[in-house]
Amino acid sequence: MGNLETFQDELAAGGFPPLANKLAGADFRGRIATRDLGPLRLFSLDTPASACVGRERDASDGENLALKVMTRGRTRIEQGRGDAELGPTDLVLLDPTRTLRFESTAAAHVTILIPRRELRIRPAQIDRLVGVRIDGGHGPGALVSVLARESARSATGFREAEALRSAAAVVELVAVALESRLGDEQPAADEWLRDRITGYIEARLADPDLSPPAVAAAHHISVRRLHKLFEDQPLTVAALIRRRRLERCRAELTGSGRTVTAVATRWGFADPTHFSKLFKATYGYNARALVTSNRAQTTKTRTAGSEKDGVDQATRQQEEKSWRR
Repeated sequence: MGNLETFQDELAAGGFPPLANKLAGADFRGRIATRDLGPLRLFSLDTPASACVGRERDASDGENLALKVMTRGRTRIEQGRGDAELGPTDLVLLDPTRTLRFESTAAAHVTILIPRRELRIRPAQIDRLVGVRIDGGHGPGALVSVLARESARSATGFREAEALRSAAAVVELVAVALESRLGDEQPAADEWLRDRITGYIEARLADPDLSPPAVAAAHHISVRRLHKLFEDQPLTVAALIRRRRLERCRAELTGSGRTVTAVATRWGFADPTHFSKLFKATYGYNARALVTSNRAQTTKTRTAGSEKDGVDQATRQQEEKSWRR
């Protein structure tokens, strides 16, 4: 058992989203065990009664979704439009980038961090699933519940290929359980339109004229209607455009060797000074520092390569002399 500080450090080291526990005090004692299974990370948690809040995080941190499986105790979780009352064996899908609130009795549970790309679930479907109880006593949910709890205990001693195949099986069962929870329900008209608009924005990030009025006009709706569609989403339309452009810029600055101005212009930022301020405010460091760091790393790699080539050439020459003798 560890105290609150140790417990939070272990969570952070495992890549788990940070939470503020309103009930935790000096007598807090919690237990955490972490195991990896291929691309999955499994947490076994044993905690006292808790009331926690997790704030909205940077969308760029949202590589994973989290599937929480109760083992003991009861928990109430609120996220997105969901409000789930969970008992033993029940499951719930959570999005680490969104605000989360939960209250729990003393409880034990297993949480699996699953890369979004592995689940292949569309954003509109995730919106309908996060924070929604999945019955862990019947159907596909029961299989996932048992498998998650057993995996957290026994996910050791796997060869790499075995771990990857086992993780794929877990992900497939999770996908079946989530699809079963969705059922044959068709997405509401607003969700369908929002999903379409998100795809439209993604395809036109490089257009400097991309803006809420332009997006609304392209979909034959008013700007007010557009804002209404996104009012319960993590980001407004303008913030979504800005965030996705910044993410594209950061990715390109990391690996392209292009200048900050060239990259900013390429992704729709007409004012380099404004871009630099936005980048620093979002990521906590300057865009130019990222370029400088990348160039230094490239130079270091090339120098190391040149030195190795020199050593290899000297070795070959020595071997040739020995052979001639």
